This record gives sequence, structure tokens and C-alpha cells, in this order.
Amino acid sequence: MLITGGRVLTGSGACLEDGAVLVGGGAIAAVGPRRELEARTSPTTPRLDFTGTILPGLIDAHVHLVFDGGTDPVAALDAATDDDLLAAMRERAGRLLLSGVTTARDLGDRGCLALRLATEIADGRTPGPRLVAAGAPATTVGGHCHFLGGEVTGEAEIRALVRRNLAAGAGVVKAMVTGGGLTKDGPKIHESQFTPGELAALVDEAHRAGVPVAAHAHGAAGIEAAVEAGVDTIEHCTWMTEDGLDLREDVLRRIIDEGIAVCPTVSPHWRTLPRLFGEERARAMFDTVRRLAEAGTTLIAGTDAGVQRAGFDGLASALTFYAHLGLGHADILDMATTHAATALGLGGTTGKIAPGYRADLLVVDGDPLTDLAALTAVRAVFTAGRRHEPSPASSGA
Repeated sequence: MLITGGRVLTGSGACLEDGAVLVGGGAIAAVGPRRELEARTSPTTPRLDFTGTILPGLIDAHVHLVFDGGTDPVAALDAATDDDLLAAMRERAGRLLLSGVTTARDLGDRGCLALRLATEIADGRTPGPRLVAAGAPATTVGGHCHFLGGEVTGEAEIRALVRRNLAAGAGVVKAMVTGGGLTKDGPKIHESQFTPGELAALVDEAHRAGVPVAAHAHGAAGIEAAVEAGVDTIEHCTWMTEDGLDLREDVLRRIIDEGIAVCPTVSPHWRTLPRLFGEERARAMFDTVRRLAEAGTTLIAGTDAGVQRAGFDGLASALTFYAHLGLGHADILDMATTHAATALGLGGTTGKIAPGYRADLLVVDGDPLTDLAALTAVRAVFTAGRRHEPSPASSGA
């Protein structure tokens, strides 16, 4: 199949005008000028012509398909059976896909339902993005998201939980290093939950299996503990203390030097944060992310889809937050493609348009290098070469 467009973004700001992508067997066979690839194909080769931009499929590196994104996602979770949840998760995965997300990392669910859904999607039984799922996140007894079934005490129980998740097919291990706002009866959001030995055991067990560790860490002390333990990504990374925010430059330097990616989990409705938290606090939170970016931290895009005010079609809107901070559009797109793919352990298979990579592609009107709003004008989405589109009426082919 030959897919042509007004331009092809091959990765890291590289743009090929009047380009084309040749797809075969679910992978990218070639990318180049339209005329060049037309000459290499036969008249019977299936062809799709678009006038807009072809870019790598987007990656949302932090979602929770088990939550509904409503005003009280925990209550909705508690009221639902596993069968009801799985049916709802299929629909949410479909929304992710049709918004341009071809890979998503699910960082905590109940009963390993996201792992079951990942298998359905991989087998072609359910449309959705490729899922890298964690299963039940490790937390303390009564700790953050304890209702997802990952309560553990001590190193032996932590190792056993990691092994159970891995046996179920987990592609990432999630640790709730600090408290969180979603758990009303749990530790405060800045408070640490695990001992250094427990975190080290979790990381060791995951890394023995070649699986990365994602650390939920709002508190400054928890962020430092996660870095010390050797995690691979830090989620949220808000540097909270009991008295405010405390971005510790020595810890940040280690994050950068050790190649730990940070997922700030920006809500699609980030513009409402000043109203929710107050202008001064919101400004401080925004400035913290700006300081991470300016220092050279590897940032990856994630929305925390499923929690309050975070739906499953909001990645494009969330990315505008980084433009508000002053980041260039090419850098922002890298956060949602090449950088995220690397952080998820998929840097050799997805995240850019190159021969041998999976044909995970997004086609939009306009040029997102000049206007990020173009990402909302989705014409078609391809996962491993299979085409999906928002509706027949909106197809741009």
C-alpha cells in the first residue's frame, strides 16, 4: 500500500514535502518523495492519497483505561463488574485510537484487565492502540490506588507482585512511590510510601526481566528515592513538599545524567488549572515543568486519561501546554513520538517513519510543525498498516 501526503514528518522535525510511505506486511517498507516511490510500485498497488501531513502515530505514555474520566472515577470503578469495565475499556481504547494515538502505556488497572485488552488489540479482535500495560501498581496497605489490588508490605511481597504482573504479560512495572489525589483516604500526595530497600527490590525484580519501571512520584523526597532506586520514568514529578514545591537541582541533574524520562501527565484541560488551584500555585507548577525542559530533561507526553477531567481523546490538547511554555513544535511532537517510544522500550519499532518500523501512522490536515491544532484534524490512523478513520464522512482520501 502506498500512502501519499502533502508532507511526511519522518521524525525530530524532519519534513519531506510531497512525500509517500510504502507499507507492506504491517511495516514501513520505504519512505521518500512521491514520484520516487510511485516509480517503485506497480499499477495494482493499493494507494491512498492525502493532501495533509503524514506523521508517526502519537503515543500517550500515561493512561488508565479502567477509569472513566468522570467526576468520581474511583466510585465508578467500585460500582462496575469486571465485564462492564472491560467493555468500557474497549470503547475508551477506540477513542484513543481515533484521536491519533497508536500506542498507549496503561499504568494501573484492576484485575489485569488492561493486559487482557492488550491481547485483544494485538490479536486484531478489538480496535485500539498498542498497549504497554502494568497491571496492578505496587502500593502500600491503604496506599495510593490500593483499590486496584496491588497492596504489598515488605520486599518479598513486592517481588511476588512484580512476578505476578510479569506473568500476566506486563510490559512495565508501576510503583506508587508517593500518595496521590485520587485516593482520598490514603497518604498525602507528597508523602513517600516505600522504604529504599522496598523500592530497590521492585526495580531489581523488574529489571531482571528486562522490564522498565515507572514511578508515580509527586513528592520531592519520593522523586529522590525513585532516582536512587534506578527507575526508568518518573510520572507527574511535581516536586511537592508539605510547604509547597521544591525542585532539587542535584536530583534533577541525576535524572538527566541517568537518562530517566519524565512524564508530567498534563491534563487536556490544563487551562483550567489556575481556576482550580489558584493563579499562584498553577504558575509555580507550570514554571516547574518549564525548568525541567530548559535543563534538558527528556520529557514524554502523557495525559493521565481516566482520572478526573481527563478524557481519552485529549492528547493533542494537552500538547498545547508545552507550546504555552515556549517549547518548539518539533520538540513537542518528539515528546509524543520518538522520546515516548524510547521510554516505553519501543524505540526500535515505532515513534518515527522509517523503513522497518511498524506502520503506525497518523494523517492530519495542515502542518503540526507550524500549528499543533492540526493534530485535531484527523483524517486517518494506521496501526501496523491497518487503516482506521473517525468516520467515512470525514475521510480525507
